[in-house]
Amino acid sequence: MTKPRDVFDALSDGISEGRFGELSALYAEDTVVEHPQAVPRPTRLTGRAAVHERFTGVLAGAVRLKRKNVVVHETTDPEVIVAEYDYDAESAETGRTITTANIQVLRVRDGLIVHSRDYHDYLRLAVIRDGVDQLVKAYEQAPPRELSPVTPESADTVLEKLVHGVAGGRWDELPDLYAEETHVTHPFLPGSTASRTRDDIREHFQAGKAMNPGFTVADLVVYQGTDPEVLLGEFAYQGEYGGKPVRIANIFSMRVCDGLVVESRDYGDHLGIAGDLGTIPELAAKV
Repeated sequence: MTKPRDVFDALSDGISEGRFGELSALYAEDTVVEHPQAVPRPTRLTGRAAVHERFTGVLAGAVRLKRKNVVVHETTDPEVIVAEYDYDAESAETGRTITTANIQVLRVRDGLIVHSRDYHDYLRLAVIRDGVDQLVKAYEQAPPRELSPVTPESADTVLEKLVHGVAGGRWDELPDLYAEETHVTHPFLPGSTASRTRDDIREHFQAGKAMNPGFTVADLVVYQGTDPEVLLGEFAYQGEYGGKPVRIANIFSMRVCDGLVVESRDYGDHLGIAGDLGTIPELAAKV
């Protein structure tokens, strides 16, 4: 078992089967596991022992998870895959169930995970555990967000043009990056509907124009799929709001045909935004 896809399958099979005590063996001794959208601030685990503690701690008993709808994107870096999938999640305490989206960027070397960046739907998981009040408190007590150096503007791919276009306030130009018929979703945003046309996209960006947040871009990393139509990217929008630092972690999974976006799943940190604005109960009510 040396291919990244095989390692991901073993990991997600183990989670679905509840074999949490075995999972750290899939990670290198000096592995790094990051959760850019963790509550209430990003987390970073270093070393196999820390990963084992994570798997066998609260996670092991709180929620039962069954994987489905798996799509694995191989990239032009043979060590790196990006996996999108859903969980059927059940709270062990309340018995409530829900489906949650997930996306992970895995770097696998010599059959072991050396680096993983994991994005999960923390809001929906909290809702089924009756944990919304705890989310509110966590963000209220969180330290100020830490900002990263700004990523210089680039336009090598559609994703880069989009991300820097948002930061640059070029709202009227952004719809032209999408096909006339497209399909854009926001898996971590409860109550959102798909944008299916360029006109829908134009309406979406007009709302952004009205807010005019004045962000910069940080930590932009683009992954080209071995499928030449697949483009994936991690990045953060950051700036200041109400005198406080703001940072919004994102990962987008796109399909681009003839230079235009025909499909995109935009996994933004909507929970983090709500936490910083004090609107988590309103967001949770849409679940």
